[in-house]
Amino acid sequence: MSTLKVNTIQDASGGNASTASEIRSGILRAWINYDGYGASIRASYNISSVTDNGTGDYTFFLDTDFADVNYCWTGTATTATGTETTVRDIGFSTASSSTSNNAHLADRTRVSTCSTTNNSLLDSRQVMIQWIR
Repeated sequence: MSTLKVNTIQDASGGNASTASEIRSGILRAWINYDGYGASIRASYNISSVTDNGTGDYTFFLDTDFADVNYCWTGTATTATGTETTVRDIGFSTASSSTSNNAHLADRTRVSTCSTTNNSLLDSRQVMIQWIR
């Protein structure tokens, strides 16, 4: 196995320089495409498992934990069936409003998907989330 050690990486024209630290700090640490109807992982990276806590309430467990809770995540949820028209919101789980209830820990994130019209929890055909640190 070979190791490549450099201080700065540039594109072929010699521009757009980045350090290894800059590159590392901006990469995805985990992502998932999850089927909330079938409770199954379609595809993922650095996700060990998912717990379906009830309608529209999911806990995503990371394979490799973050050092702390100072990470960011973003996501989207949809039905993707073409027959249902309820738009979904995604956010920290309404069932767990603090870190003591496992909403945002170094090894997991608990989220909920809900209706944008009345905030009722709804399962989603596609729950897609990415974590960055």
